[in-house]
Amino acid sequence: MFTVEGGQSAANELLDSGHTAIVCASDVMALGAIRAVQARGLRVPEDVSIVGFDDSPLMALTNPPLTTLRQPVAAIAHAAVHALAAEIAGEHSTRSPVVLASDLVVRGSTGPAAAASAPPRSPRSRR
Repeated sequence: MFTVEGGQSAANELLDSGHTAIVCASDVMALGAIRAVQARGLRVPEDVSIVGFDDSPLMALTNPPLTTLRQPVAAIAHAAVHALAAEIAGEHSTRSPVVLASDLVVRGSTGPAAAASAPPRSPRSRR
């Protein structure tokens, strides 16, 4: 589920198994992951690093600002239009995958790895 709730649910499962970094399939899911981390009394990025995907326009304004992979939207659109125009023109297409580079936009939701010997714990387990 590419939703805030889907990100939160998936993050809870990963946090339960001791993960200290989460890469999400969308920025919206990353917001849900941040919500899950914060609901446990943990901090982003000190306890858990979060990375999104898309670089949606408002991600630089979240708290903390979201580290994300920026999709090359113009290049994706160009490749799609080129492939569609070729099909319309009757050109034989191999339909091979198109690989485009994404840019990592580093912001405040990622940091150094948490200590491997001390996985983050929920506030309930701290004494």
